[in-house]
Amino acid sequence: MSIARRHLAVLVALPLALTGCASASGADDGTVDVMASFYPLQFVAEQVGGDRVSVRSLTPPGAEPHDVELSPAQVSRIDGADLVVYLSGFQAAVDEALAQTSPAHVVDAATDTTLRPEEHKDESADEHEDHDHGDVDPHFWLDPSRMPEVVEDVAATLTEIDPEGADTFAANAAALTEQFENLDATYATGLEQCDSRTFVTSHEAFGYLADRYGLHQVGISGLDPEAEPSPARLAAVEKIVRDEGVTTIFFETLVSPKVAETLAADLGVDTAVLDPIEGLADPDADYVTIARDNLDALRMALSCS
Repeated sequence: MSIARRHLAVLVALPLALTGCASASGADDGTVDVMASFYPLQFVAEQVGGDRVSVRSLTPPGAEPHDVELSPAQVSRIDGADLVVYLSGFQAAVDEALAQTSPAHVVDAATDTTLRPEEHKDESADEHEDHDHGDVDPHFWLDPSRMPEVVEDVAATLTEIDPEGADTFAANAAALTEQFENLDATYATGLEQCDSRTFVTSHEAFGYLADRYGLHQVGISGLDPEAEPSPARLAAVEKIVRDEGVTTIFFETLVSPKVAETLAADLGVDTAVLDPIEGLADPDADYVTIARDNLDALRMALSCS
């Protein structure tokens, strides 16, 4: 089964839908009106749609997407959108809004492959009670090899909405897929020869990346970036840092770095940013540039040649 499952909901009350004609009039300028739930999906929709789409994110710039809340106006925009691209199970407010509305088309980028904390925690860190062991890791986009399937689904749905743009969507999708494939190859090469395979992060957003490139992720907190680690968990991470010679503790851009910085100071190691690419802190950056910065940071921390 594809990691991106496409669900199309046609508004039967609309005469245009009943005749089989797709509307591209949701945006004021006549482009296809697309609502994306958070940044990685916004990036895909913008890159595939090009000038034929108007894409808005339900997560404001600089906001942490896990806990986003939607205004009545945003819910109304979802209802009137030509296309909504989201990740079910990641943002409760978005799931609830979609349950209450009927946008013309929906692409759900939910994955079939799940990573659970109990499958990836350290044997030496048995007491990781801050993890919610039933939660699925949603951060599939940090493995660039998984992104082309989302690209394919978005391109196919945009073609249904706007058949005249089919060639444009196909060309843009092919170019974006090539970018993801090149990024995947660059990661594989860049992380092949490293003195260490273990990296420590403020929260466990990088399970898919670690699995893809043979690395070992150790999270101070679990999948919830706002969770406070217990004293037992902090002690376990400290032991891993000392035993494995970890030189860097990573924090992220949209969540307070206080715990990571305090732990690093206590252990006499460096800190650096490892961005989960959930949102943009720098408006001049994009998915690809952030992913390349992440690779550089990992290579430095892991002493890769």
